[in-house]
Amino acid sequence: MRGEQHGGRVISGELTEAYEVLESVEAPIVLSCEHATNRLPPGWTWPLKDAWLVETHWAFDLGIADVTRELATELGAPAVLSRFSRLLIDPNRDTASPTLFRDVADGRLVQLNRGLPWHERQRRLTELYMPFHQAFGRLAEAAPGADLLSLHSFTPIYEGGPPRPMEIGILFDREDVLARALANHLSDVGWVVALNKPYSGQGGNMYSVDHHAMANQRRAIELELRQDVTTDPARRERLVTDLAEALRVTGMAR
Repeated sequence: MRGEQHGGRVISGELTEAYEVLESVEAPIVLSCEHATNRLPPGWTWPLKDAWLVETHWAFDLGIADVTRELATELGAPAVLSRFSRLLIDPNRDTASPTLFRDVADGRLVQLNRGLPWHERQRRLTELYMPFHQAFGRLAEAAPGADLLSLHSFTPIYEGGPPRPMEIGILFDREDVLARALANHLSDVGWVVALNKPYSGQGGNMYSVDHHAMANQRRAIELELRQDVTTDPARRERLVTDLAEALRVTGMAR
């Protein structure tokens, strides 16, 4: 355990090979960051043929760990962040999802996941996926009534397609009223916002936060933030300030 003082709040961190937890006594909202890093824990290494993937969005969500930490500090909120690449196993997928272990990226084979035997799949589930979700579940249970917010980032252009105009995507399944309130506030302060874009939050596509929200009878939203914003310190600072205000105004952050 380790602790740091931030603006009168103490956020302490629990660090394991699978996750990092930031804790706060206030818990106005619970944050999650499923794609925080491209790290491979001890026991796994990148195949040489996968070197091109390591710093790309296929391996992690660029800039989103910084957003999560800064937003947690701004709100005095607890958070759980993954400490393994989404290419090892994706904690934002149901265990039955065909992309739980992605074997193709940008039309090329992912050698890390080629021909995975059953015992290796089970190892990743047991050592990485399940501990992350257990930590998320503990945070949610320890914050009765708190809403859950998952944070992700997306590429300005995906696989050669047209530029994505939205800077913030608000993903939801059941919480359409809350999502629209967030969108209206963020649009009013100058952000380009879209609902259920560039991905939809319906049909299990925001699995992690929705799973824990349903288990704890909470509201759940997933934010998708464009990576040219999340990786720019000045724009990210403004983004975090505006997100915190939007969450307070709409009642997500108590």
